[in-house]
Amino acid sequence: MGNRGMEDLIPLVNRLRDALSSVGESCSLHLPQIAVVGGQSAGKSSVLENFVGRDFLPRGSGIVTRRPLILQLLSDNTEYGEFLHCQGKKFTDFDEIRKEIETETHRLTGSNKAISPVPIHLRIHSPHVLNLTLVDLPGITKVPVGDQPTDIEYQVRDMIMQYICKENCLILAVTPANTDLANSDALKLAKDVDPQGLRTIGVITKLDLMDEGTNARQILENKLLPLRRGYIGVVNRSQKDIDGKKDIKEALRAEKEFFLSHPAYKHMSEKMGTPYLQRILNQQFTNHIRDTLPAFRSHLQSQLLALKKEAEDYMQFNPNDPARRTKTLLQLVQRFAVDFEKLIEGSGDKVDTVNLSGGAKINRIFHERFPYELIKIGSDEGKLRTEINYAIRNTHGVRTGLFTPDTAFEAIVKKQISMLKGPCVQFIDMVSQELTTTLYQCIDKLSSFPKLRDETERIVTTEIRELETKCRDQVMLLIDIQVAYINTKHEDFVGFNNSPQMHNHTNTKIAARIGGKQGVAPHSSLIVIRKGWLTINNIGIMKGGAKAYWFILSAENLSWFKDDKEKEKKYMLPLDNLKLRDVEKGFMSSKYVFAIFNTELRNVYKDYKCLELACNSQEELDSWKASLLRAGVYPEKVAVSTLTPNSTWMSRGMDLLKPSQTPSWNVKWRPLVTWLIPTWASSIRRSGT
Repeated sequence: MGNRGMEDLIPLVNRLRDALSSVGESCSLHLPQIAVVGGQSAGKSSVLENFVGRDFLPRGSGIVTRRPLILQLLSDNTEYGEFLHCQGKKFTDFDEIRKEIETETHRLTGSNKAISPVPIHLRIHSPHVLNLTLVDLPGITKVPVGDQPTDIEYQVRDMIMQYICKENCLILAVTPANTDLANSDALKLAKDVDPQGLRTIGVITKLDLMDEGTNARQILENKLLPLRRGYIGVVNRSQKDIDGKKDIKEALRAEKEFFLSHPAYKHMSEKMGTPYLQRILNQQFTNHIRDTLPAFRSHLQSQLLALKKEAEDYMQFNPNDPARRTKTLLQLVQRFAVDFEKLIEGSGDKVDTVNLSGGAKINRIFHERFPYELIKIGSDEGKLRTEINYAIRNTHGVRTGLFTPDTAFEAIVKKQISMLKGPCVQFIDMVSQELTTTLYQCIDKLSSFPKLRDETERIVTTEIRELETKCRDQVMLLIDIQVAYINTKHEDFVGFNNSPQMHNHTNTKIAARIGGKQGVAPHSSLIVIRKGWLTINNIGIMKGGAKAYWFILSAENLSWFKDDKEKEKKYMLPLDNLKLRDVEKGFMSSKYVFAIFNTELRNVYKDYKCLELACNSQEELDSWKASLLRAGVYPEKVAVSTLTPNSTWMSRGMDLLKPSQTPSWNVKWRPLVTWLIPTWASSIRRSGT
């Protein structure tokens, strides 16, 4: 048997573990324990079943142990099992114990082979065991199976490290003998946290499955990779023996015979096998508890004193104490402020993987929605020419003018600039609404204090509205500044004479800005603006129906491929004369749709006049619209294709929308008067003034 003088230590630690587990404080005390670590099919379950002498652990392919199993073995006259989550119920049938482990595992992890760090506590009383406490951990895996998450390897590793990194934990590293010891996952993890090998006990399984002429003698003699506590070899039942219900007692006799008869192991047979391993673990675990007991007792006493002090504070707690109320108020307000800031800055502890919120949504409004709305406000050129003509004639009155009056010019310019007010006000409202939504996400944590919650909501909402008003006034002021003064000496202003020097100087600056230090503009067709999945929505049923393709948008064309490997190109659509049109979402459809059509009424794709493209969310729709805008595909209301290609507006505007350039609305407002000059000049020439 084991160390009888200290035999009561293990049951004492077990009782303490159960008591702490019931109140959720077991992890903070780091009780002494033995963690069983090994790869899949290394033989961990067989070793534990040999200790008990019964088949009671789940078996199968892949990860079978998906929750830590804290197994407490207690020497007793009767044989039965108990679960901490089923207190008072004794399991005398070990098949029922297996079913209960499977049921409890499935309750938390489901049926998709996921894992959970919440342990299952099982206590087995038996006259055939020595007092031990073992933690059976999931087997180390590298490849996800079935519905397992892609990071299953790192999840298992993190779970194992939570146990074995504690100084009070002995590591039982199980390694099969038919693999290279240098590639042992269990020994590698143990070496990471126990580089001196002081807490690691090596177990070599499957010695009977080694190739003929080979043996593990040097390993078992502790010469190859030395551990202070050494290695112990065991021979478990094979899968055929398990399927054939081979008795464990018979398997233990076969194990003993194997070591006595094997020429490489017979000289150390008394220190090999499952019974010897059980005795050594009992002895070393008892000694380990004895060695760690002083430090553990000191730690426990310090925690007890802290809890007593906290209990005394609560005994003297006075809810009407002004100091406590003030402290609580400040803590709650500070927590609310931190949560609000984290949602806006994007540094929160919990990241939403389903929807955009807070600062991310405001960012999308700034960089996608707002530029798109600005482009949509452009006027029809024909209507603008008519307005210019009427303005000139009305300014002259009954007289026939010789020169173009400034009054007419200013009237048209001011009207066009004032059209910015609508999108700007809409933009401010959207940002304000998102700030209010973020407020309601953070304020729920104050629900325990209804008055504080209501007052905080009122104060913050009032502040948002006041700042919204100030922001609106400031934006309106900026627009009024642009309306009030037209700077004709600005380098972007082009006079009626269309000065060649100014034009060449402007083009030189644009080329230098695009080309960078090399002074050479990159080929626009090589610039990829966006990639992603889109569904062609308006293909007929007879041709296969709607189908998803991998789309690539460049500055010159829109291409789509069979899949994201980009090997099989289906079509390449030039962007010349293309425009964008909104399509209403269908009643039964979950897709968000927009359409691309040709302004010259030509077929866009095969025999289709327009191409309807669908995506899965409003965010994707806005992002694709913004990307098409950068590529020069404008909304339907914008009539920019009829402008003279050589006009300064066209060259300047298209350069600003090149993917390699930062959109001008992100930096400054370019003088909107430049947009009107070519049209203005053309109208004047036609009127003969």
